[in-house]
Amino acid sequence: MEVFTTTQGIEPLTAALMDLGISGCSIQDAADFEAFLEGKQGRWDYIDENLMSLRNQESSVTFYLADNAQGREQMAQAKEALARLKALDTEKVWGRLELSTTPVREEDWANNWKNYWSPDRIGEQLVVCPTWESWEESPGDVVLRLDPGMAFGSGAHHSTRMCLELLQEEIKGGERVLDLGCGSGILSVAALLLGASSARGTDIEEVAVQVARENAVLNGVGDLAQYSVGNLAQGITGTFDIVFANIVADIILRLVPDLPRLLNPGGVVITSGIIDARSPEVEEALAAAGFTLSQKKEQGGWVALLARPA
Repeated sequence: MEVFTTTQGIEPLTAALMDLGISGCSIQDAADFEAFLEGKQGRWDYIDENLMSLRNQESSVTFYLADNAQGREQMAQAKEALARLKALDTEKVWGRLELSTTPVREEDWANNWKNYWSPDRIGEQLVVCPTWESWEESPGDVVLRLDPGMAFGSGAHHSTRMCLELLQEEIKGGERVLDLGCGSGILSVAALLLGASSARGTDIEEVAVQVARENAVLNGVGDLAQYSVGNLAQGITGTFDIVFANIVADIILRLVPDLPRLLNPGGVVITSGIIDARSPEVEEALAAAGFTLSQKKEQGGWVALLARPA
């Protein structure tokens, strides 16, 4: 699915999609070419064809939906969101906000983006390395080998990156971890590699659960991790030292009342996937549920919160 917009419209559009649980968007921004030109002086011999093509291209945001009941529901929600954005855009600066659909084979969706993802150091210890790349380790490196497949969570998005940074500051060893909306399993697998003793993860997408299991095995922690299909905290028993909810604001707000029963004394909850405009709502909900905000990180218009029981 491709939505045509403008440079100014990219942020509100991607925020609206994330609020619907549609993540992993690809952005083509015509302003990137002008930014490139501003940083250049004199002449140069080569410009990447993909960058050059932006010169006369309309800005757009591309995302993928499965051809099933859930995907069709998300499509309807996306169309409603576009209608709301058009109504809000009284000065007509966000472009035409029109949706174009193109069928894509599942294997192409899962694999084509791999050309654009390389090993990435996050924080002081952690290196997230795609399974198809190599990494020369330095002393102290904790290398997480990952193939997200069709599940969200490569570490490239600000929301996941901030969660991984907060995790490295909090984990001491021996923690029980719960990852709600686990996606690729990146957060729970990282926690285990950094010293957690066990991890539990849930996701409403069966493909995400399968990918998370595979990534846990790939990193040698499959026996310490348990993943299952589930809706947030429904059916989760026991208590944990770290609870992740890297989802979207609306879903986190629904989850907050369950958090007190899930945390051990002294435990922490790390929430992200929150656009900055929605952060006050989540902070207020956490406070009302008896939590104290310990840390707030912001990157690229996204927010991650670390809270503790008061």
